[in-house]
Amino acid sequence: MRVPKHYLFALVDGGGTVPPELGAARRLLERGHRVTVLGEDTMREEVLATGADFRRWERGTNRPTRRAEDDPIRDWEVSSPLKMFRRVLDQQFIGPAPGYAADVDASIRVVSPDVVVATLFGFGAMAAAERARLPLVILHANIYPVPTVGRPAFGLGFSWPRGSFGRTRDRIVPALLQRMWDRQGRDRFNAFRADLGLPPLRHFLDQLGVAERQLVLTSLAFDGPGHLPASVVHTGPVLDDPSWADATWRAPAGQHPLVLVGLSSTFQDQGALLQRIADALGRLPVRGVITTGPAIDPADLSAPANVSVVASAPHAQVLHHAAVAVTHGGHGTLVKALAAEVPVLVLPHGRDQADNAARVVAAGAGLMLKRTAGTDRIARSVQRLLDDPVRRAAAATLGATLRTDAAADTLIRELEGVPHDRPEVVTT
Repeated sequence: MRVPKHYLFALVDGGGTVPPELGAARRLLERGHRVTVLGEDTMREEVLATGADFRRWERGTNRPTRRAEDDPIRDWEVSSPLKMFRRVLDQQFIGPAPGYAADVDASIRVVSPDVVVATLFGFGAMAAAERARLPLVILHANIYPVPTVGRPAFGLGFSWPRGSFGRTRDRIVPALLQRMWDRQGRDRFNAFRADLGLPPLRHFLDQLGVAERQLVLTSLAFDGPGHLPASVVHTGPVLDDPSWADATWRAPAGQHPLVLVGLSSTFQDQGALLQRIADALGRLPVRGVITTGPAIDPADLSAPANVSVVASAPHAQVLHHAAVAVTHGGHGTLVKALAAEVPVLVLPHGRDQADNAARVVAAGAGLMLKRTAGTDRIARSVQRLLDDPVRRAAAATLGATLRTDAAADTLIRELEGVPHDRPEVVTT
């Protein structure tokens, strides 16, 4: 007989990471478990829509809106990869760690959870669970991000290796990245761990190794194989739309192919690209649907007659009508499009997006352009996808696997299977 548990989710607003993470919470609630979510104010309504209890970050990072001025990282301002690495390390991993730990510790005392479920960026939350000796699950709402020998390094947009050069690259680069994490972050983070009474880590990313499970919310067929820690499980994607998506959306009239455009739900300085995409679709015999998300006002775009611009629409529903999707390469929009057997045009902005785009191109399921691509090139690429049965077939093949994995019970089985008694801590 299944024994109900109380799960404490410690989440940050990563935009597209929120719907799959809350999808995991919703599935637990449907199975009779209790869920409390520690989250940012931007997530409050989405959390409550699942039926979970909501607690706000009091000392951890907590943005009031998803507008640009409230973004703590402002990654669109940084062109240097090294500066971007340092900013993410300082402002997402190490800087907020004491606040996250304090809030998780307070929540543990108040709600007495059986299991802590943390997002990747919540290193402080993970340390608090470790100190409390509570079972820990880490959610990766995209591809597996930890530098691992034999896999393309995360964040660099590398394709899977071909030949000896690629294999050598994927032996050397992950080791270099591990060294960079350690040089920039390990001593500072170990000082924080010492304040909590925890032993030092050999490597900065060994904090992930305290988890009983690291659940990667995508398909292995999309992410790709590799020598991963035993705690890492690919559960298949969570294809839930955000609760703020406008369920009243209806497909525009007409017989021309429908093209869905969805860039980031957080601000990534995507306004100019959205306008170029709108202009490109205006030159084609298509019905364009652009969803701007919470970070961009639809009124900021000038749309041709054949293009509708809306703040939101349920992508899973729109994709049933679509022939092509245009996206920045965020994992959520991308796997929804592929699961609907829709080929994609990807214009990566940063984060994990170039990695996702490389996987799409390797699968033959779409095309990739730089985000600086002009209107003519965007129009030609959309038309190319509309005319390409080979890429459509590749999208359908990958999509069938994504749908099968999404429908499986792997995610809920792994969450429910976390033992109450902590095993010996391991490292990545």
